[in-house]
Amino acid sequence: MDLALPIVNATTVVLARFSAAFNAPLTGRAVIFGVHINGQLVVEGILIAVIVFYLSRKSYKPPKKPLSEKEVDELCDEWQPEPLCPPIKEGSRIDTPIIESAAGPHTTIDGKEVVNFASANYLGLIGNEKIIDSCVGAVQKYGVGSCGPRGFYGTIDVHLDCEAKIAKFLGTPDSILYSYGLSTIFSVIPAFCKKGDIIVADEGVHWAVQNGLYLSRSTVVYFKHNDMASLASTLENITRGNKRTEKIRRYIVVESIYQNSGHIAPLDEIIKLREKYKFRVILEESHSFGVLGKSGRGLAEHYGIPIDKIDIITAGMGTALASDGGFCTGSTKVVDHQRLSSAGYVFSASLPPYLASAAISAINYLEDNPTVLNNLRSNVALLHKELSATPGLHISSHVLSPIVFLRLNKSTGSLATDLDLLETIAEKALKEDSVLVVPSKRSTLDRCKLPVGIRLFVSAGHTESDISKVCSSLKRISVSVLSNHI
Repeated sequence: MDLALPIVNATTVVLARFSAAFNAPLTGRAVIFGVHINGQLVVEGILIAVIVFYLSRKSYKPPKKPLSEKEVDELCDEWQPEPLCPPIKEGSRIDTPIIESAAGPHTTIDGKEVVNFASANYLGLIGNEKIIDSCVGAVQKYGVGSCGPRGFYGTIDVHLDCEAKIAKFLGTPDSILYSYGLSTIFSVIPAFCKKGDIIVADEGVHWAVQNGLYLSRSTVVYFKHNDMASLASTLENITRGNKRTEKIRRYIVVESIYQNSGHIAPLDEIIKLREKYKFRVILEESHSFGVLGKSGRGLAEHYGIPIDKIDIITAGMGTALASDGGFCTGSTKVVDHQRLSSAGYVFSASLPPYLASAAISAINYLEDNPTVLNNLRSNVALLHKELSATPGLHISSHVLSPIVFLRLNKSTGSLATDLDLLETIAEKALKEDSVLVVPSKRSTLDRCKLPVGIRLFVSAGHTESDISKVCSSLKRISVSVLSNHI
């Protein structure tokens, strides 16, 4: 107690003197222990000391106490892992018909012959003897696969022959082959479009194009499907008064024949807008190559536009050419750039040689037999005529499109319900009339907002009897299925 009292008294005196100093004007001076001290400096010094003290303190961490074995077991019993995939919705159709023969105009399902309007065999070349012979010869010479990417001993002379054949047929300087048709467009777009670039795309493009846009990390702006006024407005808004856009790469991405609608892009108007606003054009031609134009050279020939007005053209070879894989064609610089920077080309095993040989034979067939295009167009026109009065359904596709797209006259307001009705029609057509058609199913990743429908892929190999059969089947079944929606 005797020691504590002096300490308390001394502390009181010191606090009193500091209090007197702080009560002095900030610009004045105080005397503490005989020393002249500026009051403002004292306050600032204490504030700085307090700030440094709190910044230098380590955050408080409670001491770790190890869990007992019983607590660990209880936590493990309570833990529920996230599902590997979301649950399948009730009523979802995941089973598809299994084809047991070549996917020609007629095919076999469950041992039964059916009329096939579900395969994009536009020129009817599946089963063509000359193409089969070319494949047999290629298999005997090269084997089935290449067992390596093009840049790593996967390039075979037939690949170069196929690329040269495509370029010559289309009138472009060069072409490049891809192993898988779907990966062509979503490898090409990221090869040229990077972060900071601007892409203006049609809102109706199919999933492969959407994926390419996503992988590019570019700024993507969508315009209304096949609406040139919307495209012009979009380009104007992007470029008007914005000098920054003059220094970056800008692209327009469209399909020649849209897989999700069967509409044909108005290339003549797109080219005018391209030149006015200084954009590049990427055109996806999987469903128009070998179909549109006087000799099947695609959308540019259909509109009479020089091919060099289009910067990049891509197409899959699994449609008109009845092969597989895909290609991109354009200038030599465009092609050479992909050989070093396109993921689908650099990292994938190259196209099996027999498929490249099949593509060459298919183009030769088209050049030697241009009348096959007349057969295709006649079948498309006949199908349009016969289906024009289908109850509850209407054709929304272009009159020249080999994809005849049937939509509901009156939507239920729900995409899932609409699709369910269309799938019911397709199932009944197969089961009751041996007619194979497909609704336009979309994955959960597909951002396309266009209405769903039934897609009929017309072939030059279909007969009038085939067309009559599918039309009578759809008319009869639509009455029963859509009785409440007609």
